[in-house]
Amino acid sequence: MNIFFTIYTITWSVASVLALILLIREKDYYAILCRGYRRFLFVPWKVSTFLIAGTGMVIVAPYTGDPTWDYVDAGFMSLLTFLSAPWAVGTLYKVFAGKLSVKHGFIAFCVWMFSASWSYDLYLLIRDGRYPITWLPNILASSVLYISAGLLWSLDWQKDKGIILSFRDENWPAPSTGKVFAKIFWIALPFMVIASGAVLYCIMQDR
Repeated sequence: MNIFFTIYTITWSVASVLALILLIREKDYYAILCRGYRRFLFVPWKVSTFLIAGTGMVIVAPYTGDPTWDYVDAGFMSLLTFLSAPWAVGTLYKVFAGKLSVKHGFIAFCVWMFSASWSYDLYLLIRDGRYPITWLPNILASSVLYISAGLLWSLDWQKDKGIILSFRDENWPAPSTGKVFAKIFWIALPFMVIASGAVLYCIMQDR
């Protein structure tokens, strides 16, 4: 690797380890590690849409013409996105709204970047023995998918408020009450279209 990628790799590695240490040391302080977040995330409509989207990403990966995209990175990046995107997007919103600390923002940023970029870079560095030249385009494309996924799986419906982004609620993260997917479908659809469009764009660019 040249000096830039060496410094870049060291920087994100240190940031990732620091974020992990903070999470472990103060695990009750961050919603992503709490039971409430698991109850918020593992509901039928979210799991079902993840399985459909994740399976689709894995199936199409070898046929995109992109040598950096295979079954492995398509699989683990999809899983990391499902597990972390709703929390990271919601946390960053609350940081910018002044409701959570900068430390929360740092960890959320690291989780976002590791899920959407750094894990991809690390996998390809190990697989190919060199830093992927697609690292920057991947950040842009994967971040579009990551934001779309975070917003999609943050949608909720409440009787007194209608359709909301759950991280704007004071009780976030909290599981939905009742079956909400039918009520939020038309709002969820644009996020699914954006994500699908980003994948199709990547496929067309590599042909």
